[in-house]
Amino acid sequence: MEVESIAKTIGTGSGIDTTALVQGLVDAQFELKNAALTKREETLTAQITAAATHKSNITGFASALASLTRGGTLATQPTSSHPGILGVTRLAGANLATLNTKIEVRQLAAPQSAASAPVTDRTAAIGQGTLTLTFGTATVTDGAMTGFTPGTAAPVAITIGPDNSSLDGIAAAINAAKAGVTASVVTDSGGARLVVKGASGEARAFTLTATETPGHTGLSALNVGIGASGTTIGSAASDAIVAVDGIALRRDGNSISDLVPGVRLDLSSAQPGTIVSIGKSAPTAALLQAAQDFVATYNEVFSALNRDLDPIGGALRGDAAAKAVKRELQQITIAQIATGAAGEPTTLAQIGIRTERNGTLSVDTSALSRALVDYPEAVERLFAEPVGTSATGNGVAGALNAIATAAASTTRGLGASEAGYTRAKADLDDDKANILTKIEDTRTRMTRQFASMDAKVAVYKSTMSFLESQVEAWNKQD
Repeated sequence: MEVESIAKTIGTGSGIDTTALVQGLVDAQFELKNAALTKREETLTAQITAAATHKSNITGFASALASLTRGGTLATQPTSSHPGILGVTRLAGANLATLNTKIEVRQLAAPQSAASAPVTDRTAAIGQGTLTLTFGTATVTDGAMTGFTPGTAAPVAITIGPDNSSLDGIAAAINAAKAGVTASVVTDSGGARLVVKGASGEARAFTLTATETPGHTGLSALNVGIGASGTTIGSAASDAIVAVDGIALRRDGNSISDLVPGVRLDLSSAQPGTIVSIGKSAPTAALLQAAQDFVATYNEVFSALNRDLDPIGGALRGDAAAKAVKRELQQITIAQIATGAAGEPTTLAQIGIRTERNGTLSVDTSALSRALVDYPEAVERLFAEPVGTSATGNGVAGALNAIATAAASTTRGLGASEAGYTRAKADLDDDKANILTKIEDTRTRMTRQFASMDAKVAVYKSTMSFLESQVEAWNKQD
């Protein structure tokens, strides 16, 4: 007989609800085990969540601080007395402590551009053959090239066939060659013109020479060079000329990063005779704000971690990795995170960022303001751009990055804790499955035992009823 059938029929002999009795006995037998598994599952879920949350909090904090420091707003910035002539930008990692330069912009760098004579139909065939592009230096007078000296780069041949012999096709072929010039077709009331433009710099002038296919002449109208009559030089290739502290220097572009250490120069206008002073501006207000923001964020991250490390009810109260992160955070104000001369501050505590008894941080704005006046460069180094994961010499961003890297570690950090709790929860699922199997086995066994008992009770009741009937019959005979 199947267990389900047994469960439906037992109790008929004894009158006892044995199905409910079996269920009660099974529930009682496994109640403690089920409760323990449920409690363990809740604990592991809380631990997984806590480990992931604090790992994310710390790495997010480190990433945000690194982005802020890399943005350059916490570093001394270069200034220009004439930004309309010359713009300045700090280069990453630059030390501008001694920046003080005079610059005169005498000439801007320019590319060579050449335009063909107008034609009525930009899609009509011009001619076929080969256009040879040669780079070098050129002399241009009144829109005509009067001199050209080829450079060392090999000429580039661009084939023009029947499928690309129109102005549009020729422009596309030149661009497809990716040889250092760009081509476009411009139109106005006079018609369509092929415009070819090179890169800026005196040595990037170019000629374009046609070798025509017999029977398909006309391509030579696009020649650019000495004696070319079909095209006009719109602008000549030239170098930028700047005088740095009175010394004239040439560059092939108007964005220059190798003349003033730590500063990119962006030339906007040539103004011979006008001296542009390049100075610096300290980020005093930005550093004050950054210190306060750092402390506020640190306190949020630390307080959340500390709650989960509470020895009584904290989800991570026994987690070694979480305790290690807490210790590292508590040491961040006293750790040497920058280098400096004797007497200069190299820790956060020395500029007024201190640890309170409860582990949170506070800012002594008066002490920080004094440090910014007395040691502006040293304070700036404390908030320097992170170079790597080392805490020493890379500022607070580097120190926090080191803590975040350790926290994310899947070997010893919170990353490892999260993975371990996740594995334990997976193992718990196996334990729950095993318990369910044992519950069903126990229910089956008890159901069969009670069915056997109930059958015997039914026999006993039948026998008793027979005996009672016999006794009653005997009594009537008397």
